Amino acid sequence: MSDRRGGSPALREGFEEVYARSLDCVHCGLCLPSCPTYLETGREVSSPRGRVYLMRGVAEGRIPLGDVVEEEAFLCLGCRACETACPSGVRYGSMLERLRHELVRAGARRGAAQRAERLALRHVIPHRARLRFAVDLLALAQRLGLDRLASRLLPSPLRDAPSLLPTVPPRRARAPLPEHVQAEGPRRGRVAFFTGCVMAELFAETNAATVRVLAREGFDVWIPRAQRCCGALQAHAGDAETAHALARHNLAAFAASEVDAIVTNSAGCGAAMRDAGDWLPGEGEPFAAKVRDVCEWLDAVGLRAPRGPVPARVCYDDPCHLVHGQRVGAAPRRLLAAVPELTLVAHDDPGACCGAAGTYNLTQPAMSRAVLARKIASLAAAAPDLVASGNPGCLMQLRAGLARAGLRAEVRHPVEILDASQRAAEASH
Repeated sequence: MSDRRGGSPALREGFEEVYARSLDCVHCGLCLPSCPTYLETGREVSSPRGRVYLMRGVAEGRIPLGDVVEEEAFLCLGCRACETACPSGVRYGSMLERLRHELVRAGARRGAAQRAERLALRHVIPHRARLRFAVDLLALAQRLGLDRLASRLLPSPLRDAPSLLPTVPPRRARAPLPEHVQAEGPRRGRVAFFTGCVMAELFAETNAATVRVLAREGFDVWIPRAQRCCGALQAHAGDAETAHALARHNLAAFAASEVDAIVTNSAGCGAAMRDAGDWLPGEGEPFAAKVRDVCEWLDAVGLRAPRGPVPARVCYDDPCHLVHGQRVGAAPRRLLAAVPELTLVAHDDPGACCGAAGTYNLTQPAMSRAVLARKIASLAAAAPDLVASGNPGCLMQLRAGLARAGLRAEVRHPVEILDASQRAAEASH
């Protein structure tokens, strides 16, 4: 409980940092128009300002760590748009992670669905062989049409889940990438590539395209075999111990060789790896400082390889953890604008969340669909041929939303479009 006789409240254990960061909030309300759940509900408690108030109340012992706090902590998408809007620099994302961790530690989220989520995030996704086996089973289910059957048999909140998944690539396409790929042409440097877990299995061609583009641009690419999941999904779910253990493992895996940058093509992974200094103070800062999104890196070093035409109208949609978590917004647009015959088409509020948010579209399907509906309406009005975004969850969510709306636009990672442009240039010579 609070004890103000000494001038400072007696804080709940585990909430010291949350309390300190909550003091940066001046309650101005500028975050409210950027918050997807506030826009949908109109409730102050479902806004960043309201949730910061809840966190501070919990820290001071004025508000119990109970159902209301749990509901709002996990209703939040964690998109961090409020951080971009905030004039005071409130570090809302890290506060939310700590709150979720303390809720889980206190016994929240003990239902069957939450236990299944925890099992997958701790014991399947971080382990490559187990994840590959699970994806093999998913591929078999898709071939037999069992995914469509599952969509009819699953409880109503989860019936959309099978439609969110892309068609699993053939197993040969999901084979591990070579550990070393040599630069093409004059060498400009050496980078490491973080393959991710979901990207490696469900978006293997995007990973391959990323390595091809980096090599064409003159970089030797090192792909450490020992790397594992980044820990982002686990941190979002309140499992800080697993997230931080994975981060510590990756620090060791990528420390084996000197590189100019650690490149990732997943916005969620990049944001998590850039948080390594917060997660592992005194250990993670050098690792975090080298992490770069592939579009950010290519824009910084400049494109050198010839580019051919990609005649298409393209809407770029910002992944939240790239534009808000890493403050990278202009770089992907500049890369796309450099592709001959590609026309960038603006649409309303590209920095708004699409509703994917890690596993949010599975754990909060109603709010996820409502948030996605705004995005799909915006894209429909722009009528693009392609929608580009740089995060696996966003790619899956946007594809599913466009398909349900009957829209013809394909969804691609920006680096895939750049790879297609470079291949078109090679084919013309």
